[in-house]
Amino acid sequence: MVDVYFYEVFEEEAKALKRLLPPSISYELTSATIQEAGHSHPPARLISIRTQSIIPQEWASALDGILSRSTGYDHLILYQAQVDLPPACGYLEEYATRAVAEQAILLMMALFRKLPQQLKQFAAFERDGLTGLECAGKRLLVVGVGRIGSEIARIGLALGMEVKGVDIVQKHTFLPYVERDEGIRWADVIICAMNLTDENRGYFSYKLLKQAKTGVLFINIARGEHAPLHDLLQLLEEHHLGGVGLDVFEDEPLLASSLRSAAINVPESLRHLKALMKFPNVLLTPHNAFNTVEAVERKARYTVQQILHFLEHKKFLWQLPEP
Repeated sequence: MVDVYFYEVFEEEAKALKRLLPPSISYELTSATIQEAGHSHPPARLISIRTQSIIPQEWASALDGILSRSTGYDHLILYQAQVDLPPACGYLEEYATRAVAEQAILLMMALFRKLPQQLKQFAAFERDGLTGLECAGKRLLVVGVGRIGSEIARIGLALGMEVKGVDIVQKHTFLPYVERDEGIRWADVIICAMNLTDENRGYFSYKLLKQAKTGVLFINIARGEHAPLHDLLQLLEEHHLGGVGLDVFEDEPLLASSLRSAAINVPESLRHLKALMKFPNVLLTPHNAFNTVEAVERKARYTVQQILHFLEHKKFLWQLPEP
């Protein structure tokens, strides 16, 4: 049995890990999730996942540790609550704040300038219907002004936007905070950058976003569970939303596996997603906001730090408390 088994490793990440892991550590890795790999038993006492693997509850007693190669760990908290004696669970220190913030702004600007339609109409060099919007002077509401949200706000200000924030903790002084409903009615662009809790699941419901002005853009780079796909689809069909940009999705583990494998049992969320894909004012990216050269290097270094520390001390540097 190897020291550590890595799931959900994409190509660039694999190269970085292979370069940084010392020869003394034995490991194997796969691009598959746990459920896609089909393992009936843990291939190592220490496993590392990202956010799409569903860890079998019966594995708990056979594992010493689970390392999620992510800064978010709501999926680990859920697993801890499902088993009697959960193994040690670790996560990574912040490594992709700037990368995720830039992806949010990228989606916003691409929707402002109707980039999908521009690319489609290039073949005929056709400009009809492509008149877009400039960022300067537009109203940006950032919901969740933590590390990523505050970076989004700073970039928005640098673009000449008027920026306000919504957060239960108002720790920044460079932007004003507003109450949620007031901010929703005020905004031209709404960006979700919240961490996921039991209280904010389904936060961006049909009822809430219906309060926004017609033509508002909605961007989510946080967690898919904040914004039900069914509600976003209905708001697009009613021409209430001017555009949607998503890097995260509800039921993401099942949805991602279904997209990769063309599964027969299609989840309802996938049907909604495929309907969204038909809209010219919708941009969808595969939970890729973190994925820059700089962030992947930091991510790999922190992963190796966690692995080495755990193998020596049987606990992580950045570890979830026991439930």
